[in-house]
Amino acid sequence: MPRGPVQADLSVGEVAARSGVAVSTLHFYEAKGLIAGRRNAGNHRRYARDVLRRVAIIRVAQRAGIALAEIRHALASLPDARTPTAADWRRLSQAWRGDLDARIARLTGLRDQLTRCIGCGCLTTGDCPLRNPDDALGKAGSGPRLLDPD
Repeated sequence: MPRGPVQADLSVGEVAARSGVAVSTLHFYEAKGLIAGRRNAGNHRRYARDVLRRVAIIRVAQRAGIALAEIRHALASLPDARTPTAADWRRLSQAWRGDLDARIARLTGLRDQLTRCIGCGCLTTGDCPLRNPDDALGKAGSGPRLLDPD
């Protein structure tokens, strides 16, 4: 079955439907400088089709725990703010790998430490990371200072 001509740009609703994100999310991404749109003669917001790839990359990076500021910086590193290619994605994701590995190691350590604490439950032993007699660690900041020293 023949298709009609490919539409040059998309409305915010079309981008939302195609990308699976809410219109408000697209507006948020635009406000944060992650995507860009333009206004047409009727003052409606329009997006180039390549915004779909950018939104997909943003969503994948967010799911990996990458901060929006880091995603924006990475996307801004592309020449002429172009759509990321497969090679670009490999480069961007490789740059985030070290941080992800460190975060995974930290979370694994926290999980293991919590498992020991939950199993113990006493909060009285000298090496318990939750124990803080007389708020001795209060000057170091709030929260479980020995459980997560970062």
